[in-house]
Amino acid sequence: MVLGIFIGALFVGGTIALTLACYFLMRWMSGNEHETHERDLASSVVFRVSALHGLILALVFAQEMFSYQQLRLQTATEANAIADVYFDAGRYGDTQKVKIQKELSDYIRVVIVKEWPELGRNNRLSPEAWTQWDEAYRAILDLVPTNPRQQSLRNHMLDRIYLVSESRTKRESTVADALSGIFWFAAISGMIFIALAYYSYPPTRRNVILISLFGAYTGVILFSHLCLLQSLHAAGGTQPRSVPAAAGTDRGLAAAGGLSLRRIAHDFSAGCCGSGREPCCCCEACNHNSRMHRTGPGS
Repeated sequence: MVLGIFIGALFVGGTIALTLACYFLMRWMSGNEHETHERDLASSVVFRVSALHGLILALVFAQEMFSYQQLRLQTATEANAIADVYFDAGRYGDTQKVKIQKELSDYIRVVIVKEWPELGRNNRLSPEAWTQWDEAYRAILDLVPTNPRQQSLRNHMLDRIYLVSESRTKRESTVADALSGIFWFAAISGMIFIALAYYSYPPTRRNVILISLFGAYTGVILFSHLCLLQSLHAAGGTQPRSVPAAAGTDRGLAAAGGLSLRRIAHDFSAGCCGSGREPCCCCEACNHNSRMHRTGPGS
């Protein structure tokens, strides 16, 4: 939290410095004396550029928020589908469940350890994770039902494993379609152009304070967008390092379903879920899984 506030303060301070630097640079280049018609023209330019600048910030912020919400839904859907397949495999039979649950466990570990960082760096899903998904898919296909209950469970597992694949593809597409570079160019250039257009106003104490307030507020908006963008990548799977505390990556990741995946991976390793034992009181996932055992399809 403290580190996030410090980084945010540095970011806002940088935008204030950039705004004042552009303002004084333009005054130095144009001289100290300015005609009234120059001020009128500058005011007109400031008004139009500010309107476009605000519109761009609002539209991009809204688009990023929508993408973030979509990724939250997609990652949570993937985590829930994996849990459904895992526990349905346990209901199918003690012998057949071993391979399916092992492949799902390996898949989750690959996603957490390898795919999430790769998705943040190159906007591509890990081929190794796809391989693990295919192994789990093949294990389900190899099941030979001997009664209607097993047939129902097999069909349900196939539906859920398809859903995992669909969620992965959507997650990759959403992260890859980000307009970060274009946005930052438009946002920073807009701030610079507005600051330059203030040159016709004398550098009185009040004018400098007002221009600094413009730079500070622009910095707050841009930093908020940066935090949201970092949370967007967290929801897509990566754990960004550039703005660790300020971006709220842990909260974004947990909300997006990453915490669910981590819990499932922990439970697979501990062997406390899906084993028929009583759930431990300290494990929320165990209690959730116990309810799934009682209410899942085919039970």
